[in-house]
Amino acid sequence: MDKKYRKWDPVFDEYFETAVFDYGHNVDVLREILFYRIDDLDLISRLGISIEELKEQISEMEKKKLFFNFKEKIENNINNNKFSIIAEMKRMSPSAGILIHYDKYNPVEIAKTYDKNKATCLSVLTEPKFFGGDFGHMKDIKEAGIKLPILCKDFMVNKWQLYLARSRGADAILIILAAFEHFKEEKKQFLNELYEEALKLNMSVIVEVHTIEEAEKALKFKEALMGINNRNLNTLETDFNATYSINNTLRDFSGPLICESGIQTKEHLLDINQKTKIKTFLIGESLLKNLDNNSIFSVL
Repeated sequence: MDKKYRKWDPVFDEYFETAVFDYGHNVDVLREILFYRIDDLDLISRLGISIEELKEQISEMEKKKLFFNFKEKIENNINNNKFSIIAEMKRMSPSAGILIHYDKYNPVEIAKTYDKNKATCLSVLTEPKFFGGDFGHMKDIKEAGIKLPILCKDFMVNKWQLYLARSRGADAILIILAAFEHFKEEKKQFLNELYEEALKLNMSVIVEVHTIEEAEKALKFKEALMGINNRNLNTLETDFNATYSINNTLRDFSGPLICESGIQTKEHLLDINQKTKIKTFLIGESLLKNLDNNSIFSVL
């Protein structure tokens, strides 16, 4: 592939070849990932276990007390003037390429390391093609006795996926507001349905935004946590002006604000906090590249 068209790591070229042929420089990375996810989950949800059976599995998880309150833990830290780190695990990503080789990726061991370093919550990627994730990773972590709330980090496209996530141990889900711009008009209402259904399942919801316009639309989700993603998911470029500008738009939002993507060091985190007063950070790549001796955890 001609590198002038590439916005992603070369390992993902095969997934974007058709899009480059169709759109050239204007490939929308989020759209392509989303369409793959819709196709995959449409098939899996039709052939897989029913929602009624997933509800039974959720009940079993509840009896074992394997669910934890994601939002409450972060709010408690904010009220006590403490930082929160949502520590993320993923095997690879379109922006970074392969972070951990397939045969060395062990989500339970990563979770144990994060727990030892006093991470507030976990973010577990469950999308397989682009992030090397699996819903079973969450269940493995819960059954290993790690008592950290888990965010299911995925592209939510149907109700069955939500129930599967909960049945595998998810305490929170991510709703990427920009993703719903790619849905057909008649399915855009699913955004509100997904939010309400997650709350009924006693899950926390992070609504993710990247622009001021998205942030203004997200204000109606009053029970949510608000994630400000510094990475533009269409281009994969990172710009911290997203956090600085959107923070002002959300100053009257009552829920926790989360700064996501691109945080490399403890000093970087503290600088963002000084400028915005945000105390909650979702961090992945920089933690995974230095799991055992990362100074970022020293803020906790």
